[in-house]
Amino acid sequence: MVINYFGDGCFRLQSGDISLLVDPNNNRLKADIVLKTIMAPNAEMAETNEISFPGEYEFKDIHIQGWPVDKESTEKFLKTVYLVKWENLGFVFLGHLSNGLEPEIAEEFSEQDVIFVPVGDHFLSEENAAKLAKKLEPAVIIPGFLKKHDSFAKALGQKPEIQEKFVFKKKDLENLKNKPIILKSA
Repeated sequence: MVINYFGDGCFRLQSGDISLLVDPNNNRLKADIVLKTIMAPNAEMAETNEISFPGEYEFKDIHIQGWPVDKESTEKFLKTVYLVKWENLGFVFLGHLSNGLEPEIAEEFSEQDVIFVPVGDHFLSEENAAKLAKKLEPAVIIPGFLKKHDSFAKALGQKPEIQEKFVFKKKDLENLKNKPIILKSA
């Protein structure tokens, strides 16, 4: 599995010929599946491979489940958080979350392999993101929207590990817990 970061909350996961793109900033990035964590409630999905709303989806042995973030959604936009199961790995995408998770959603997201957490001005503070991540107990935590690398890792009580991309297999995550991986924007 290869994870690349393209700034803000945009990540691309790739395994073999299949790719998943989360919250793309523009149309130049292409993928087999596109997840959007924030949309206008009355918007229509632009493409058949785009997932923009809560629900359960299946694509080429990738299972995707989305939950609405009701307390942060308005008439203008709907926020969705996702759990993606792919190649015996669990990925949690918290998208544009700014106030934490409902307990029943947090329970679904606990002890997954990789969590993508929004950290910054309009999202979770470094401290709140670290608390939520520690509560969910993933193997790896990858922040998006992050401006200061040191402060988030420090909130987790660890040193930041900054990488161009994150390349791993399931066995590489076996002994990890709450490890922050900071990705450079491509």
